[in-house]
Amino acid sequence: MLKSCLKYAMFPALLAGAHLAQAAQLSTDARSAIPHDVQQLVVIDYRAMQNSNAAMDLRNRVMPPELKQFDDALQKSGLNDNHDVDALAFALYRPAGATGDLLQTVGIAEGQFSVQDIVANFRKQKVKPTMVRTNSIYPMTKAGMVLCFVDPSTMIFGDKDAVTQALDARDAVAPNMLTNNAMMGAMQSVDSNSLWSILDEKGTQTMMRQLLGEAGAGTGTGTDFETVRKHLQGSWYSMDFQHGVKFALTIDTGDPFTAATLSSLMTAAVMVRKMSSSDAEKTALNDTSIVSSAAQLNIAFASTDSEFSSLLHSPLFQTMVR
Repeated sequence: MLKSCLKYAMFPALLAGAHLAQAAQLSTDARSAIPHDVQQLVVIDYRAMQNSNAAMDLRNRVMPPELKQFDDALQKSGLNDNHDVDALAFALYRPAGATGDLLQTVGIAEGQFSVQDIVANFRKQKVKPTMVRTNSIYPMTKAGMVLCFVDPSTMIFGDKDAVTQALDARDAVAPNMLTNNAMMGAMQSVDSNSLWSILDEKGTQTMMRQLLGEAGAGTGTGTDFETVRKHLQGSWYSMDFQHGVKFALTIDTGDPFTAATLSSLMTAAVMVRKMSSSDAEKTALNDTSIVSSAAQLNIAFASTDSEFSSLLHSPLFQTMVR
């Protein structure tokens, strides 16, 4: 599982590369396999990632365990990862009945899969499936990652519990994301992009607490993050790498006062970061726009490819993806 929501927000940006063009939209079948209580969903154009040397180099800096296991397992399963997989989605969700902050991660791959050939390869290797209703679940790695083809264009992967819960959602045994109106609404704002993510209320709160850092303890006026935390309703972001690097994050706060307050906190956080930042970090922070509009806070960042490359080596970047 990824170590933090912020890392979950950062790693797909580094996977995307410099030539993304197509939108990474999920099919209805894929969406139905995501459990209802999803905290964050990240969707990337996997084909573009694989076709870019720069993307692969960047990816290796912050590759989460799930993606490393997925890549390794692809080589052994009979899937041709350069041609079969078009899009990848990772959902961080709260399992039904779980208490506390327990989260699970499930992955969904979309493309055109030669399921019969892949299953034949499993049989050749004497790999036997376990059944969940009519769904065949095959082991991918010794570490416990499994996969299940729900149709020739949709594959679910992750640990067995996560895949089983995703199948429960898809088979209507348990609620799925299609009935989560808040997340479905947020998705409409960004899913025309080639790289995007949506976060629910809890995910947004966690992400903002990390972004604010010590500035969240107060701005000198008695305002701190806890004052606005409960008002945060959700967030979504998209990234574009076609002409330099562009990042856009929108946070839904529910009311103009909270949006303006959060804008002040974010501005303070940037000022705190600048005090101890390198030249590359200062450039990145200077290029960050923070604007409140109605009930939303909009944060935007833009840089050249070379500036972004320098930022990858900075302490600020290492802190953000730790």
